[in-house]
This record gives sequence, C-alpha cells and structure tokens, in this order.
Amino acid sequence: MLRTIREFWDDQRGIAMILVAIMLPVLVGFALLAIDMSRANGLHNDLQKGADAMALAAAGELDGRADSITRADRALANLVSNKYQFAQGDAVPVVLARAGVNRRYLRSIPPSDDTAIRAADVITDEVTDAKNAIFVQVTVTPVGFDAIFPVSYISSASSDSFNVSATAVAGFEQSICETVPVFMCNPFETTTPATSQTIQQAFASGNTYSREFRILKVDSNPGPGNFGLLDNNLQSLRDAIAMGTAGTCYNRNALTTKTGVTLGQVSAGLNTRFDLYSGSLNKYNKDWNFRPATNVRKGQKSNTCNKYDPVTDGSALPLPPGANYNSTNGYSDKITNASTFYSQYWSVNHKGASVPNVPSTSHPTSLTQPASRYDVYKYEIANGLVGDKSKGPTNERGTPSCFKGDNPTLDPDRRLINLAIVDCLANAAKINGHTQLKPDGYASVFLNAPISKVNPNDDPDGTGAEMPISLEIVDVDGPQGNGTLDKALRNEAQLYR
Repeated sequence: MLRTIREFWDDQRGIAMILVAIMLPVLVGFALLAIDMSRANGLHNDLQKGADAMALAAAGELDGRADSITRADRALANLVSNKYQFAQGDAVPVVLARAGVNRRYLRSIPPSDDTAIRAADVITDEVTDAKNAIFVQVTVTPVGFDAIFPVSYISSASSDSFNVSATAVAGFEQSICETVPVFMCNPFETTTPATSQTIQQAFASGNTYSREFRILKVDSNPGPGNFGLLDNNLQSLRDAIAMGTAGTCYNRNALTTKTGVTLGQVSAGLNTRFDLYSGSLNKYNKDWNFRPATNVRKGQKSNTCNKYDPVTDGSALPLPPGANYNSTNGYSDKITNASTFYSQYWSVNHKGASVPNVPSTSHPTSLTQPASRYDVYKYEIANGLVGDKSKGPTNERGTPSCFKGDNPTLDPDRRLINLAIVDCLANAAKINGHTQLKPDGYASVFLNAPISKVNPNDDPDGTGAEMPISLEIVDVDGPQGNGTLDKALRNEAQLYR
C-alpha cells in the first residue's frame, strides 16, 4: 500500500496540464492587457497627432492681425482633419475635425511645461484682442475607450471603459530679414479704433496707392508722419540703411527702438540708392553693397556726387510731389489724372514728349487707376527711357554716373526698401521708453527722391536739420498684399507643449 502511495506521489505525468490550467487565465489576462495597452496607445497617438496638426495649423494664422483668430478657426474647421481608431464602438476609422476639439488662444505661456497655463494668459475677448494671440491650445474632446480586459470582474468599483484625450500648444513666430532698421508710424492709425485702419487694410482698399507719404524723425509725441529707428546688429546704422539689411532678422512680435543716432546717417544711407555718396561714404562708391538703383533720375545739378543739390531752373525734375499734403496724417491726395500730374515731369525729362499711358501695375486690385510714381519709374526702365537727357543746361540722365563699381542690376530694386509699420499712437510709451513693441506689419516702400538738408552747408554726416523722407507704399506683408515681401519673411509655427 505504502509502495503504491509512494509511486503515485512520485508520478509527475500530467503536471503540465495542471500548471497550464492554473496559469492560462493569467496568460490570457496579460495578453488582453497588452492588446488593450496597444489599442489605447494607438488611440492616444492618433488623437495627439490630430491635436498637434490642428494646433500647428491654427498657430500658422496667428500673425498679429486683427483677423488672426478668425483665420485660425477657419484652419481648424476646414484645413486639417485626422483619423483615429479603437474608440468606443469604432468599426472604421473616425475623422477628428473641429467639432472634436476645444481651443483657446493665449497671449503667453509659462516658461516651464510643469506650470499650468494661467487664466491671465488666456484671451477671452477674441474680437478686440486677436492681435495679441501668439499661442493656441488645442484639446481633443475625451474619446471613450472600451477595454477587452474585464476589469469589472476584478473590482466591481472599476469600469471596463475610460476616456483618452490629448492636448497640444503651438505658437507662431514671424521674422523679416531683408529690411532696414527703420519703422514708420502707421499713417492710418487714429485715436478712435472705429476709424483706424491697419496698413494691410489701407493697402488692400487702395487707400495707400499713389499717395506721397512724408515722414520725419519721431519726436516725443510720435504719430502719423513720423519714423524711428530700430536696434540692429551692424555697427553703423548708416551702412545698414545703405545696404538694405539690418544685419539681423527682426521678430515680428518684438521690435526695440534705437536712440542716439544722428539724422545725417539716415539721409546719407538712403541717398546712396540715388548715386549720392556723402562724407565718408565716398570710399564705398565702388562697393556693390552700396550700389545705386538703375534709375536715379532726381532733378540733380550736374557733376554733384556728394550731396543732393536739386536743380532750381526747371531743366530737370524729380518725380512730382503730391497735392494737398496733410501733415496730421503724413500723406498727400491720390493722383487723379496721370496726364496732368506727370505732364511737366515727362516733358522736361523726355525731350518734350507727352505722358504715355502708364499701367498701374502696383495697384492691389485695379489696372485702370492713374499710375503711381513707382509705376512711372518702372515704365521708364522697361521702355529704355532711363538714358533720356533732360532739358539743358542740366541734361540729366537717369543712369548712375557717380558709382564706379559693376553696373547695378534691376533686381533687387535699390529704390525699394522694407521697413516696419508701427501703431505709434498706441505704442507711444513703448517708443519713448525704448522697450519692445509689436509692429502693425511691414511695408515695401519706394523712395521718390533723395533727402536734402534744410541748410545745404550742413555736414552730410552731421546733425543738420532734415527734410522729410518722401515715399510711396508699394506693398505690404500678409495675405492682403501683392506678395513681394514674402521672400523676406520667415514664418514658423512650432509646438511648445
């Protein structure tokens, strides 16, 4: 008997079946957990990718314009969708669209990802505060997930279902690289928001076209008709203006003003574009970086290369000034009749000819408007009229004669400069305090004529009184412009959380 019991005790046949029977539920449970974890992770990844994509799409529209939030919402609604699987009852992939997310726009975010976004960061008045929207937070509406693993069998207090969500924070950064370190006060800004226009709105409506804008150095009360200077990485502000680059790319949301610079540096730098090399700039009259434009007709006396000395006998003329200049706004009336407006200019500079039919190619919407000064300037170049002599005794040509380097090229056009546009009335304290401010936008402007001194005997590099800078606005940045500034802009939307 004992022998039989001992044999039975030592017999291990079938033990594997017992172990399998005991471990099978555990193995199946772990397998189900692995499958559930994989499904939940896949669902979360899909949702996170959707949140990231939507945040980036919305952030790409936050360019500081008054309609930035409107365009960002349109991007969320129409431009981006993402498919996800493994949610409750999903037999096929489900499309995550605008209805499946919540969004809020932020003016700033805490520097640490571990710090929650504060209520003060959230923009609540999206209509009036859209210009300050720099970040967007996108949160996917929680999506239900049904687990295969029977959690409720283990604990009646637990559920086999739970929610999966995702959150992303993206921001927009825009900079401009090919610009002079100068800002111009927005000529269409007023103290009443209802009557103010952004520079983009004014351009798109044709309100800037063919007007002559005159800007003077900003004083203690900056506003329309003023300009100011920006910090840059080049040692000489004069050289930065002459070359057309600030030596750095300016962040669109943060510009810092610059002081302690004589106005002579501004005029000397800009006048190189008209084949004028004042003071110490004489040594750069062979340097390609300081080359003039291909058309420098300006009503200048003969054989004068070191300062702007306008003709007084009418035998050569610069592009004509605007009528009814308004010093409050800093601009003149629009040109209403091209034949009348350019009649004397064309007759004096082009052998007594009458004004041709010059197309208004730089107008944002129409080709039937009277031509702007920039259109006339381009027409002279395109039709080989730059070399025409003006009346005697001046006999001025538009071709450069003082520059001794290689022949200038038309592209890029040296009489065009890019500069920042600032709402000076709203930012007066920041301008005077020399702190960072946010520009209204950027504009490409055409220089109508060189800058002359009030007193011709002033040292060209000194602090003598200045005449205004005379210019036309040719284009603006953003979707309401003609697109010529796009090559200078650097736009970047990136994820922050």
